[in-house]
Amino acid sequence: MTSPPGLLPTLTAAGRAAAPRTLVDVFGGVAAAYPDALAIDTGSETLTYAELGEAAHDLAESLARLGVGPGDRVGVRIRSGTSDLYVGILGVLHACAAYVPVDADDPDERARVVFAESAVSAVVGNDLTVSLAAGRIGRPASTPAPPVPEDDAWVIFTSGSTGTPKGVAVTHRSAAAFVDAESRLFLRDAPIGTGDRVMAGLSVAFDASCEEMWLAWAHGACLVPAPRSLVRSGVDVGPWLVANAVTVVSTVPTLVALWPGESLDAVRLLIMGGEACPAELAARLQRPGREVWNTYGPTEATVVACGALLDGTAPVRIGLPLDGWDLAVVDADGEPVPPGGSGELIIGGVGLARYLDPVQDAEKYAPMPSLGWDRAYRSGDVVRNDPEGLVFAGRSDDQVKLGGRRIELGELDDQLLRLPGVLAAAAAVRSTKSGNRLLVGYVATGEFYDQTAALEILRHRLPAALVPRLATVEELPTRTSGKVDRDALPWPLPQAPHAAVRLSGTQGFVAEIWYDVLGAEVAGAGDDFFDFGGGSLTAAQVIGRLRERFPEVAVGDLYAHATVASMAT
Repeated sequence: MTSPPGLLPTLTAAGRAAAPRTLVDVFGGVAAAYPDALAIDTGSETLTYAELGEAAHDLAESLARLGVGPGDRVGVRIRSGTSDLYVGILGVLHACAAYVPVDADDPDERARVVFAESAVSAVVGNDLTVSLAAGRIGRPASTPAPPVPEDDAWVIFTSGSTGTPKGVAVTHRSAAAFVDAESRLFLRDAPIGTGDRVMAGLSVAFDASCEEMWLAWAHGACLVPAPRSLVRSGVDVGPWLVANAVTVVSTVPTLVALWPGESLDAVRLLIMGGEACPAELAARLQRPGREVWNTYGPTEATVVACGALLDGTAPVRIGLPLDGWDLAVVDADGEPVPPGGSGELIIGGVGLARYLDPVQDAEKYAPMPSLGWDRAYRSGDVVRNDPEGLVFAGRSDDQVKLGGRRIELGELDDQLLRLPGVLAAAAAVRSTKSGNRLLVGYVATGEFYDQTAALEILRHRLPAALVPRLATVEELPTRTSGKVDRDALPWPLPQAPHAAVRLSGTQGFVAEIWYDVLGAEVAGAGDDFFDFGGGSLTAAQVIGRLRERFPEVAVGDLYAHATVASMAT
């Protein structure tokens, strides 16, 4: 069949998908080949592939005794950086269930929503404690059965425009095809092997964590979890990479930009994704003997749909499809655009996942008659159609990405409107003097509004990365359609009448850095870094600046001393 005009042959690779198998098949084959190779090294504990496989089987049997089996979903909420976290994930897979991860640092409310939306049958917690979900009655005990390719492997939640996170289910067929496709893509001349050590630094609630795990476990390499406190520190990751002899890293550009170049000397594969990669950073990371990749992919298409090997020159592309994935660029009518034109990126092929909500699923995954595809995912991303590799050009809606995390502004709008005393609200992304991008929640308020209480409510309901800086405005600007005009929301924020305070000495030095990094007009020595929208990435940048004068300061100091006065002291 002739391809539709504008559908580039270089963007269709569904026919090259690997043969169907499961993640349990992938792990089992590697564990049989390298039983004594290290599979995990946490710094305080190591597990060989044989030991990790045995621990996963033990957990699978515990789940089976509770009646967990095919078709079930199991919540996983275990401390990051521990071997138990990875035993928990593999154990659920070996029990023929799908794992539903929630970051242990996220609020309990987030866990409640995610586990309820996904209807988990059981939850695996710290120290591998297993419990049935509230109100669930397990089936009779059974022997764990191996999964088949059509079974779900994981359910990961993304931000939702309706105010509720969206659950995305990925089958073993899609997950294993992704693992196999990346095995064909990276380091073809010197494949990943037992001598490699792969950093695990991303939250398991973030789908890119799946890439970290299976870059190791598909090749007999060792997964090396980084402590969460270390990842928050930014520059301190550098010495850790060296001390742990890490050779493979998958991360977001914002994080790798904080690391000293010499700390990556042993890294021979560096994969970036989750957000746009600056050309300057791509050029700076080039080294002989190292592959630097820029990857792109939504959770809805199994982590990564395409990638480009970077050579340090512009433009920075998101590249060509993985084996098994199809890509197309279409106009507003769904027709393919010609080479050189721009349009919405449509994804097809073996990596297509599904939403748990059938209404959302039918809306975003639908046939594309103009392409001849029975099912396709409309990404909402605008790209330039280029036979050498697609170039990302922005979004067509209110979705944004910060620190590699996808955020629907509609979800934040909903949370803001639920705050006591808020009459109208809208969230937006704003850039500071130093180029940082921050979430700002604009609220028009009534007499019962209390900003301190509002922030506490948001921190209770949302992951830290989703808690915005709050700004009170008299009214929200609107377009002729009646919708909020996010572009017209004020920035920099109007200076409050009491913000004329000028601090001196070390307090003034701290306040100046906060302004550069956060766009924060410090009104007094008691102002709090996190109330201004500070987070882990901006904390790392602030500490980097403070170390120019005070080399001994650490990120933990900022978390312990979050006010200007306390930090200065």
